Amino acid sequence: MLDERARTLLKALVERYIADGQPVGSRTLSKACGLELSPATIRNVMADLEDLGLIASPHTSAGRIPTPRGYRLFVDTMLTARGLEQGASDMAAAREQLHPDQPQRVIAQAAHLLSNLSSFVGVVTAPRKAGVFHHIEFLRLGDKRVLVILVAPDGDVQNRVIFTARDHTQGELVEATNYLNHHYAGLSIEEVRARLQGEVEQLRGEIALLMQAAVQAGSQALEESDQVVVSGERNLLAVQDFGNDMGSIRKLFDLFERKTELMRLLDVSSRAEGVRIYIGGESRVVPFEELSVVSAPYEVDGRVVGTLGVIGPTRMAYDRMIQIVDITSRLVSNALSQK
Repeated sequence: MLDERARTLLKALVERYIADGQPVGSRTLSKACGLELSPATIRNVMADLEDLGLIASPHTSAGRIPTPRGYRLFVDTMLTARGLEQGASDMAAAREQLHPDQPQRVIAQAAHLLSNLSSFVGVVTAPRKAGVFHHIEFLRLGDKRVLVILVAPDGDVQNRVIFTARDHTQGELVEATNYLNHHYAGLSIEEVRARLQGEVEQLRGEIALLMQAAVQAGSQALEESDQVVVSGERNLLAVQDFGNDMGSIRKLFDLFERKTELMRLLDVSSRAEGVRIYIGGESRVVPFEELSVVSAPYEVDGRVVGTLGVIGPTRMAYDRMIQIVDITSRLVSNALSQK
């Protein structure tokens, strides 16, 4: 627990460092905090904050910078949200560009908007497709290979090749096709999986195995169809905090290539209400002390279907990022819900 003086000094130090990007010394902090404290007193408080792991001293400077733990305390207890003045006109223009009849364009435009307003990286997950199939068909390819064709209610078609324990005749594949379409059409993949487990003893062994393999393929197809749109990766090249560290830059760009990991991070965010902030590797998916993620879920007709956010340096204006992410999530929700 920090007393009011320590809290005031920590808040002033974080705000000054976010604004200037330079380690904050006791003289600068004395002017910024608004308290009538001697330099010696300020140095003593800063030493206490450093002992608590809230600030650190770079080797090249006598000043202090916030640690991820210091940023977390600042964000959780000291941050004051303010109106989004800069970029308000861009927000108004974006509202006109988010066309409800073009969901993919809404997603792409939202990622671009997040990147432009934050000057960092904008990420948006496309709405998850319902795990329901309208029709399934098996086609024999030979050599113990079967093509599974899954048709969703919206007409989307997914094709997957599965490998079977033995070579099936086309007649057996037709039998499996007819059984699945008759008994399971309209159910979710998970519902089909659960019912197959209960009915497996009633089916011939090879047909049961074939249908279980098809359900597994359908589940994988739906997972792979999830899409992450990333915009503004090159903005990080201009970030002072790691712009000269090419090793860090390569790791960051590798992260954006591995979109399945971004999906996991944003999937966690979609299960929370409102804006979430991950600082300095807290997400584990973005394991960089120099990076933070500000994210929020968005909805379609009151149901959460995806997540969007900003990825940038830990030294970011969190109050502004929260506003950008929150407003963009509302704009996307409204556009996709056609409100």
